[in-house]
Amino acid sequence: MPSAIDHARQNQSRFLEELKSLLRIPSVSTDPAHKADVRHAAETLQAELTHIGLENARLIETTTDKHEGHPLVYADWMHAPGKPTVLMYGHYDVQPPDPLDEWLSPPFEPTERDGNLYARGAVDDKGQMYMHVKALESLLAANGSLPLNVRVILEGEEEVGGEGIAAYVASKPADLVADFALVSDTEMFAPGLPTLCVGLRGMIYTEIEVRGAKTDLHSGMYGGAAPNPFVALAQIIAKLKDETGHILVPGIYDKVIPPSNEELDAWRTLPFDEEHYRETEVGSKSLVGEEGYSVLERTWARPTLDVHGMPGGFIGTGAKTVIPAKALAKVSMRLVPGMAPAEAFAQYSGYIRHVAPTGVEVDVRLIHSGDPCLIPVDNPYIRAATAALREVWGKETVFIRSGGSIPIVGDFARNLNLPSVMMGFGLPDDNLHAPNEKFLISNFHQGIESIIRFLELAGETASNSAK
Repeated sequence: MPSAIDHARQNQSRFLEELKSLLRIPSVSTDPAHKADVRHAAETLQAELTHIGLENARLIETTTDKHEGHPLVYADWMHAPGKPTVLMYGHYDVQPPDPLDEWLSPPFEPTERDGNLYARGAVDDKGQMYMHVKALESLLAANGSLPLNVRVILEGEEEVGGEGIAAYVASKPADLVADFALVSDTEMFAPGLPTLCVGLRGMIYTEIEVRGAKTDLHSGMYGGAAPNPFVALAQIIAKLKDETGHILVPGIYDKVIPPSNEELDAWRTLPFDEEHYRETEVGSKSLVGEEGYSVLERTWARPTLDVHGMPGGFIGTGAKTVIPAKALAKVSMRLVPGMAPAEAFAQYSGYIRHVAPTGVEVDVRLIHSGDPCLIPVDNPYIRAATAALREVWGKETVFIRSGGSIPIVGDFARNLNLPSVMMGFGLPDDNLHAPNEKFLISNFHQGIESIIRFLELAGETASNSAK
């Protein structure tokens, strides 16, 4: 009988075409105009999970204090008594495609070019999430069963903070009982180098609103007397970091847990060329950041603070001499192990109010947050993952951290007591959140094979929940 990997290899073309169909759905979760598209993507995945042989496939509606959310997609297969249970996670929502004029091909018309598949969501996270679905299909088609128990949970709000799934995980832990989680929303450190991510930075995403006069004012009549919220906002932002990238918020570094010497030694052995990184990934004239730390330390193990946008005022063609009544900035901080989002926000917001100039009122709002995490590598599921990756890729696995945030990993640890295996197959140059996002097609196929072998090997592990 053909094996599951045989099935995956024989159906590579079909798998890719199915992924393209999913990528054509513009499931942009942050844009209300695409609400129906997000639901269409959820319904498409619900139907596919049923089609491949999973059970109890359904949509779970989500709501938050702020708005009605996008649905979760759930399915399971629980017919392997005594075997462990995996909770397989992914997200089907995508970032907005802007700026459209920088795409070489339409963002929602998947295009093959130079061995890559270009589309919004190709690697973040539809392509990687769909590897899970096709690995399960291959196992069921080849064997009529799965080597372990499976729960699948897919969300449609990861790109806007994941509040719906966070609330569900916290309120319904009995519905998601498992032994470990599998998350494929990370990347390989280098092409062809199997990688497990074992650390994530957390986040606080905020808005700073500065208000001056009760209405917009003429700068000729009132300039020099009326407070200018944009000037005040610029002064506040300038006081958040010094010229070396050191965050000036008092106490913000007090609880940072630095990486161990062993971890730092392992990072130094990774195939990392700082100049190549600067030129091909960043594209700037030089790199910046805290003195005394390597690029990998600065992006993986140090807190950061960044300004994402300053909407407001007059930005049209021509001139308008107006002093705006208010100004807004969107600012986030990435957090590292040892830091708690609530404490970091309290320190940050208190400092902003302290340094705000006279004449203006300031509000600091928390939009969403996520905990940083470190995954212990001394568990049987990480060992199974490294063995599976070694089989498929022919190389030893490297352990890295990610500068990004996947809040659900912290939710799984905190509410379900689950270790997560973060097995990703993206590449550093895949343009996540940027124009011309791509996924190396060979990584899509080898990712499916890696997940097949991982689930087979993980199925040989004794289940904690069965004890």
